Amino acid sequence: MNTSPKVIGIVGSYRKNGYIDTAVTEILAAAAHRGAQTQKIYLQDRPIEFCTNCRACMQEPGTHRGKCVLEDEMDSILKEIESADSLVLGAPVNCGNINALTRRFLERCVCYGYWPWEAPAPKPRNPVKHKKAVLVSSSAAPAWMGRWMTGALGALKNLANILGAKPVGVLWMGLVKPQEVELSDRTRKKARQLGQKLAA
Repeated sequence: MNTSPKVIGIVGSYRKNGYIDTAVTEILAAAAHRGAQTQKIYLQDRPIEFCTNCRACMQEPGTHRGKCVLEDEMDSILKEIESADSLVLGAPVNCGNINALTRRFLERCVCYGYWPWEAPAPKPRNPVKHKKAVLVSSSAAPAWMGRWMTGALGALKNLANILGAKPVGVLWMGLVKPQEVELSDRTRKKARQLGQKLAA
């Protein structure tokens, strides 16, 4: 019986081998070095439709997520995530928030909420946070500015919360240039520390 923790990285960037992808890879490698099973999911490779806000998935009571009426790969992605002990959620800043690819994924995660038509507000199906999460983002602006003056960090925290994970660390890369992808020694060191934390 395999008791090693499972860590899944979600890459919401449009660029494979870009900053987000490279940082998530570094975190997963450190977790694997500590004995964790690791897996990476590229959102751009998995067909996900836009949420239509029909709220069908939010009508039935229960602790398990509701069933979406759309037929795509969202269900299989969420099954993979549900099998994990920890998550790495990576998405870049676009126009002051996480990019549209990751936002689309976030909106489809409403199935973890319960909101019947007669209720005034939604509530989580399972408020207990069983997983750990590391949040990864990048911005062309300086790191402090991107982290505190955009909505990206809040969106990633919200996504972690919806997926039943408690953030245990943030890796933010600032002043990035897409044509010059190279993590600094400081960033690599922090990525490895965060990966080890997820595997602990």
